[in-house]
Amino acid sequence: MVEKLVWEDYMTIGIYFAIVLAVGLWSTCRPNRGSTTGYFLAGKNMHWIPIGASIYASNIGAPMFIGLAGTAAAMGFSVTIYEWHSIYFLILLGWVFVPVYVACGAYTMPEYLRKRFGGKRIRLYCSVLSLVEYILHNISAEIYSGAIFMQQLLGWNMYLCVFVILAVTAVYTIAGGLASVIYTDTLQTVVLIAGATVVTSMSLIEIGGWNGLLVRYPQAATNYTLYNQTLYQCGMPREDAFHIWRSATTGDIPWPGALFGLTTLGLFTWCQDQVIVQRCLSAKNLGHAKAGSLLAAFLKLFGFLLFIIPGMVSRILYTGVRGLMLAALLAALMSSLTSIFNSASSIVTLDIWTLFRKKAKETELMIVGRVTILVLIGVSILWLPVLQQSQGGILWFYLQAVRSYLVVPLCMIFLLGFFWKRMTEQGAFWGIMVGLVVGLIRMGLDFAISAPYCGSGEEDKRFPIVAKVDFLHFAIILAGVSTIAMVVISLFTKPRPERKLYRVTWWTRHAIPEPELTDDEEEEEASHPNTMEIQEPDIGKKSGMANCSRYFRNWLCGTTDQPEKYISPEEKAEIRRKLTSLEHNAKWGRVLNVAAIAVGTITAFLLVYFG
Repeated sequence: MVEKLVWEDYMTIGIYFAIVLAVGLWSTCRPNRGSTTGYFLAGKNMHWIPIGASIYASNIGAPMFIGLAGTAAAMGFSVTIYEWHSIYFLILLGWVFVPVYVACGAYTMPEYLRKRFGGKRIRLYCSVLSLVEYILHNISAEIYSGAIFMQQLLGWNMYLCVFVILAVTAVYTIAGGLASVIYTDTLQTVVLIAGATVVTSMSLIEIGGWNGLLVRYPQAATNYTLYNQTLYQCGMPREDAFHIWRSATTGDIPWPGALFGLTTLGLFTWCQDQVIVQRCLSAKNLGHAKAGSLLAAFLKLFGFLLFIIPGMVSRILYTGVRGLMLAALLAALMSSLTSIFNSASSIVTLDIWTLFRKKAKETELMIVGRVTILVLIGVSILWLPVLQQSQGGILWFYLQAVRSYLVVPLCMIFLLGFFWKRMTEQGAFWGIMVGLVVGLIRMGLDFAISAPYCGSGEEDKRFPIVAKVDFLHFAIILAGVSTIAMVVISLFTKPRPERKLYRVTWWTRHAIPEPELTDDEEEEEASHPNTMEIQEPDIGKKSGMANCSRYFRNWLCGTTDQPEKYISPEEKAEIRRKLTSLEHNAKWGRVLNVAAIAVGTITAFLLVYFG
């Protein structure tokens, strides 16, 4: 039964939505929102603080927000590895991956793959895969989780809840692009951390502090579980609940899988996923990109206190509840949704649309980007009844498994492409295909036979590769198979010319001069939206309603009535040089290096102390 809310609660929710909408609309007043550089990369002029806050908020979405707390309630400390493990990848993002992305002038991850390997099929595959994942996995999960939360809190119809969420997020995301997303994410980060801090403090006080957690958590179970534990030992907290590193054979998150298997998933999530990388690419220079990723890494240190501990406390106070972390869920939900919308729109516009419309103008790209968001919203809403019918259960687990099996081969493509110049397009593509087949076989075996329930007494009839090989261990196997296939095929195929590897690998990121382009690449570069500056529209002498409607149309769509400004070849070259520059203040760089070492050292200490 839904508890009735008082007027103060409704006022708080109303003020929250109003402030978020105000910040989002304010950010649409920034210049250059009529160019793809301005819309998809916030004009490449972002400061490190909003970048770091946006990276952090984009990752802490509704499913993860609840999932961390819920998993902690069931398993204890082990899930902390997902938060602290990511710290090292965020440092790698700023210091290793972003410099190459910036140097080659890539706006999206599929575009980078095209620059690195040539051809179209890898770029198209990565684009379509990312888009399907965003729709079926990310967006639907966020909407479904948020709608359930609001339905339980307010007692509203689920579709009304979805409409409210999307109405607020879609307006400023469509109008303002990445700049609006980053600024609102900064606000959401403050709300999220403040809300989680309050919940943590109140919950710890209620159970008697840290010592109360250590004493009461091992005994937290329902009366039914306590009555039957002598028979099956089901439902009780794990004996290793207060340790992060678990047994390689009996652990819920076995340490080899956490150390090696999770690395492939972490590399893709933090260093190769468009949602995260796009924030760093919006930085005004490499120094701000590094500082932003480091700020996000620093904030990740507090996940243990803000999500894990309250989740474990919830088991003590409310046995059977899947989490106590609902205070800032709405902030987490909206920040993730806006980030996903913008990143998906970037991929559709810059990687898929331009593949078929090579000479598309800025105005056309601006409209396509905004319409894409509307289409994504519509498709996600149509997908919602399917999730609702399945109660987010087996179907949702299936979708998560599909994503996990697909990203490991992609991770190896980026990794080998960065550090092995001999990697070829044929090796990369067919390596993906081999990894895809192996992953899908494992997925099929996963769902062919279900695991027996604890206490049922049934024999485990699953295939040994499923029953005895944890998924994180299988991720190591999948990475190995994909890598072997990519290496072997690359060695038997013609290598990419050295001049085509300038500024697209770690070893050639500073290369000068830039590579000569093929006719096909020149045609794509000509339509690449990194050199056009769009002037604000001049309303002129037309008056009244005509001016107002035209101004509103131009504001919403990012279009203008004035012609595009001509850019000479010399000006175009200079703009590109600035956009791909790796220069930043040397003194600031040394400070960031020391800070990165400090954050990494603190993380290592915590992993050992709570290990």
